[in-house]
Amino acid sequence: MRKAMVAAAAAGVVLLVAGCGSEGGADKGGSASGGSSSAGSSTTGGSGGSSDGRLTVAAVTKELTDAATGAGFTQDSSGDPVPAEAKECMVSWTADAEKAKDPAKSYTDTVATLTKGGWNEERSSGQGGSVIKSLKKSSWQLQASNHSAGPLKLVMFVAVDSGPDCAAALAEANAKAGAKTS
Repeated sequence: MRKAMVAAAAAGVVLLVAGCGSEGGADKGGSASGGSSSAGSSTTGGSGGSSDGRLTVAAVTKELTDAATGAGFTQDSSGDPVPAEAKECMVSWTADAEKAKDPAKSYTDTVATLTKGGWNEERSSGQGGSVIKSLKKSSWQLQASNHSAGPLKLVMFVAVDSGPDCAAALAEANAKAGAKTS
């Protein structure tokens, strides 16, 4: 039951994040870099970026992992994997909120560490004990979700590269996910 609820929540966040491109509105900072580079380019050296200065999946994964584990979370390996079509464009990190001493504090500390590391908080919303924060760094959008106040303890961090090279890959992944549920 928990895995099904996690999967449903993850699917909702993926669709939400994929639809949160730079279309004006409340987004800050304008549009993503319009270069012709591939988001899937490999890193050269230990800096975590690619040769064109954009963040890579590996760099985002490391930042999320370091921030979340430093705040007291362990990763829940039963979370949904990133679809193969989106492997170079998306990072999903689900915390094992059941094992965290204080999931709400760990969530707040994780977001604080990310903002100190250059992620800019763009939006925050809360309702019924749940909090969702949208952060941005480079061409990456991050949805940090905390639903640990109720009986289902769910804390997730889903980052998506909103650059043009990833838009097609994410649209393909979403189309395949939609076809499976039809």
